[in-house]
Amino acid sequence: MRRSRALPLARVGRRAAELALGLPAGGTDYAVTRDLRVPMSDGVDLLADLYRPRGSGPGPVVLIRTPYGRTTLGSRLFAIVLARRGFQVLLQSVRGGFGSGGSFRPFTTEHQDGLDTLAWVRRQRWCDGRVATTGASYFGHTQWAVAPYADPPLVSSSLHITAARISDGFYEHGAPGLLNGLTWSDLLARQELPAPLPLIGGFGRRTRVVRALRTRPLRDADVTAAQVPVAFWRDFTGHAEPGDPFWQVADHDGADLGRMPPVNMVTGWWDLFLQAQLHDHERLVAAGVPVWLTVGPWLHGATPEVREMLRTDLEWLEHHLHGGPAPEGAPVRVWLQQADRWLDLEAWPPPAAVVERRWLAPDAALAPSPVGGAAGPSVFVFDPADPTPVDGGPLLAPPGGQVDDRETEAGIDVVVFTGAAEAQDLDLVGPVVARVHVQPERDRADVFVRLCDVDPDGVSRNVVEGIRRLDPLTVPADDVTVGDDGVLAVDVELFPTAYRVAAGHRLRLVIAGGAFPRFAPNPGVEGALGDSPEGVPCRFRVFHDAEHPSHVRLSVLPA
Repeated sequence: MRRSRALPLARVGRRAAELALGLPAGGTDYAVTRDLRVPMSDGVDLLADLYRPRGSGPGPVVLIRTPYGRTTLGSRLFAIVLARRGFQVLLQSVRGGFGSGGSFRPFTTEHQDGLDTLAWVRRQRWCDGRVATTGASYFGHTQWAVAPYADPPLVSSSLHITAARISDGFYEHGAPGLLNGLTWSDLLARQELPAPLPLIGGFGRRTRVVRALRTRPLRDADVTAAQVPVAFWRDFTGHAEPGDPFWQVADHDGADLGRMPPVNMVTGWWDLFLQAQLHDHERLVAAGVPVWLTVGPWLHGATPEVREMLRTDLEWLEHHLHGGPAPEGAPVRVWLQQADRWLDLEAWPPPAAVVERRWLAPDAALAPSPVGGAAGPSVFVFDPADPTPVDGGPLLAPPGGQVDDRETEAGIDVVVFTGAAEAQDLDLVGPVVARVHVQPERDRADVFVRLCDVDPDGVSRNVVEGIRRLDPLTVPADDVTVGDDGVLAVDVELFPTAYRVAAGHRLRLVIAGGAFPRFAPNPGVEGALGDSPEGVPCRFRVFHDAEHPSHVRLSVLPA
């Protein structure tokens, strides 16, 4: 156990960082006690650093548990900012990393280790029994693993860019998210090297990862990318079948939400966990849990997003731990993209939003009313050996977000439906769902749908998207029904959004059988993902007639 205090030069640097993040001044002096040993119930010790304002007595503690070490900027930033404003913070390395004992196998040990850590914190003389948690991404998962089970309950939690059902971030409606999965695996493999790459980004990482995704068998792509096997990648590729019980220990969406403390949430429209996190928000509100939600125009972990996490956490924790005033403003604050302004809402989805439908029609049209009569289906073929290339979208690391989608739309392995120019601004605020009547020639296939905004110059930019993996284990289901003619009615849940389609712009719906490298190409045959079964092409027929009214449901906020 070592003690340290901030040096004058370091203080100047920290204040400069706070100014760059737009944070208010905080001048409390603090000390750090490093390498505290926290015993787990199985005999393993985890290391932690304690940040305490100088001269403070017993008080509440903010617990942060991280797999990324205790000395990186991403981990220390929250601890330093909070300590400088009078909070006690325990920053702990999870099992198997950065000096903590045991082996790191992501998502599998955080429940028991988190409860053991919480019990230990409450026994310490510097803790008055009150504990709050904060953190983003995996830090958020460690909170979900504890918050619904804590007894006595936590005072508050700040669940940023994360989800109770963490596996949804890697298997979107059954489709394995290859690019996100291997990007994170590559990070984990390299983060304790002498000169680690930045947390998620890094020169050449995306190129290296995408190239590695061509490895066969796919389970060995971690070795191609990072030169070593990675536990998470082996679990990800080895447990990709729907309903695999392996992920039960990692997912906490079935926990008793009535035991949850008040929750602060910050996320972004281009975050891979957004869809699942907004479902969490709805479930928490329905359970009577106070929730403060902010959604900005951010990719996962973007600097402005981190700034918003810190800003809102300071208000949230000051209120719940120090008795300060309650945060002001509406409980839901979302950024309306392309309008460049915040919307203050009383609930999500906004009750004022109305549902509008746009219907797939012959001649590649997206019509404001259903199509009458009979019309032949649109046809395309998906080849897993040459999968449909799709860029942008909600990703773990840049480049993501909005892109020019015209190259994908020009391919022969997609069908495209485009609407007329909008007469006035159209504010899409809420969920988006496409019902596609489709008949793939194989019982294993994916339906990928992307909604785009086409400007007057013809540039098409993605707004939201979604995918549904079809196989005999999940068809039929609530979101997939089988007609008497064998045609499937598939409800594809696209990501929610708050987005202005400007007057004069057109909506476009793109339908494909996959989206590489983001998702694993569906081989169309039985076989484990890691084994990379040799795939076969799949012919799709997309119907849009009176008997098969394919359409997209939009949530529109009246002017």
